[in-house]
Amino acid sequence: MKTKSTIALIILGVLGLSACGSDNDTVPVITEVPEDNHDTAVSDEIILAQRTALETNTDGKGFGPQSPRDIDDLYGESSIVFTAKLAAEEMNLCNIHFHKNAEHKGGDFTEYAGNGDGHGYSSGYKYSGAALSEAELTATAEEIGVSDHGSLHPGDTIEVHYVYSTAQVDPGPTLGACLSDSITNPQLRVEAQVYILVNDESALDFIDLTAHDKTTGKNQALNIPTDTGTPVTYTGSTTGPSYNEEGSPFQVSWSVRPLVAKVNIESVGTWLAGNVFDEDHAHGVRNLVQNPKLLSTIE
Repeated sequence: MKTKSTIALIILGVLGLSACGSDNDTVPVITEVPEDNHDTAVSDEIILAQRTALETNTDGKGFGPQSPRDIDDLYGESSIVFTAKLAAEEMNLCNIHFHKNAEHKGGDFTEYAGNGDGHGYSSGYKYSGAALSEAELTATAEEIGVSDHGSLHPGDTIEVHYVYSTAQVDPGPTLGACLSDSITNPQLRVEAQVYILVNDESALDFIDLTAHDKTTGKNQALNIPTDTGTPVTYTGSTTGPSYNEEGSPFQVSWSVRPLVAKVNIESVGTWLAGNVFDEDHAHGVRNLVQNPKLLSTIE
């Protein structure tokens, strides 16, 4: 009998291949960007080439609506319809992770961070609200969330994804934790909250924000903020820079809060040092999806 992790890897591999397949077996268009291009922002032409490749690689192939998007722009032309109404309370929390800079645009996060390295780092959207205090921006004594792509600093924006599944699963690493041997095509939902990192012990504690339990019979995140505006709900997909030029085959119901909350950066560092999701750094972002044919209509 295959283990759950083995089944999940097989499924992810198959779905990943199907994302770049087509009826006529044409090879997907891919834009070449150096892997070690971490310190230099790519040109507008590179981003345009990635957008063009995404359109070419998805046109007429039946991909569903994609994410991330501008949550203030309700328009979309995708004809692929699925429900976005199943509440998170009726599903199981299966994963929590975050991206440096917001993947979505809108609300309190509309300042473009720049084109980045072409692989999802140093791009996305930043907090565009009231200025932070000098104290809140004080540098930390030690680097936090260090990776090959940099680290986290006071003043940085992060978008946290609380991922839910209809499968009977427990919280764990990656999207594989959201799948099971019994249900290989579960409904997925993401509750998204954007935070601004501050050096302030009185700000929200990330350990509390990511706390979860199963007292209701379903795995649930306990402390997602409830005072950050009415969530914008829409149908989309999984995100991440691996889908900059190819469509994501996963259907996801999104609930994105428009207002930003302040979180103590030291508590983020504590969480990254050890958590059930094996997260130790921020993820990159997918280019904002702008092609109306790849966007659902926000009701």
